[in-house]
Amino acid sequence: MEKIPLREKYSDYFKKLSELAVAPDKIDNSNVYQPGNPNTRKIMDALVAENLLPESHIEGIENFEKFYDLVVSGKSGLILMEHYANTDLPALCYMLEHSGSEKLKDLSSRIVAIAGMKLNEDNPVVRSFAESFTRVVIYPTRSLNKNEAAATSEEEAKAEEQKARKINMAAMRAMDDCKKRGEVILVFPSGTRYREGHPETKRGLREIDSYLRLFDYVILVSINGNILEIRSEDMLDDAVGPDKLVYAASEVIECKPFRKEYMASLSPEEPDPKQKMIDHVMDLLNAQHEKIEKTR
Repeated sequence: MEKIPLREKYSDYFKKLSELAVAPDKIDNSNVYQPGNPNTRKIMDALVAENLLPESHIEGIENFEKFYDLVVSGKSGLILMEHYANTDLPALCYMLEHSGSEKLKDLSSRIVAIAGMKLNEDNPVVRSFAESFTRVVIYPTRSLNKNEAAATSEEEAKAEEQKARKINMAAMRAMDDCKKRGEVILVFPSGTRYREGHPETKRGLREIDSYLRLFDYVILVSINGNILEIRSEDMLDDAVGPDKLVYAASEVIECKPFRKEYMASLSPEEPDPKQKMIDHVMDLLNAQHEKIEKTR
């Protein structure tokens, strides 16, 4: 079935989302933790449900459950997930909640996504779309570099850098609070949605190495299939339509030994071991994705 633009198919949904939205349109160090909005979540769940083909499913349920058990026992949990569309997180939460597993249902309610400021600040409809899910908002390095380059003076660039530092320090504190509450942090290691023909959008960010140092356990989640496809930089121009989605979880990985073992395999002359570490993670995710795709 042909996919059509979001704004064309779901204009009524977006009107309702905007009416129910409460998230701030500007981010500073006082509002980086943003609890999900249960009212807009109902609308997002309906959008996902309308576009999931019946054969959509989760693979590696036992891995999700083992991960959940570790989190409820007091360990800190990290999800590193592929990123193709703005429905990646909504579909994951919906599918976990409706998996038939009580553990996965509770895991869905514990997920806190790391999100860039763009989702709040660029478009009010996109903001209402995003606020359905609990997030910790950061000032991404890519955005900072872009804004510093566009600055008209050294003072303006410096002010932007200080703003980014304050927001990201507040985000780190918020993330630590999430861990103490038994919430699970979800990160898209590429930092952006994958665009076909642009392999750089699937490269992991070197900053992700810090997450492996900060958490006890991680699972890698691949995504096959997509109910939303990027058509332009305008997120509301994304095309939506039914598809079979398969979310797969790797075996649970203990972060520190995993990182230590891989780092030890690198040459002492390696100029950027942190980037190599996340390149390795992305290779594992890609291999998982390709394995699923062969059977989808």
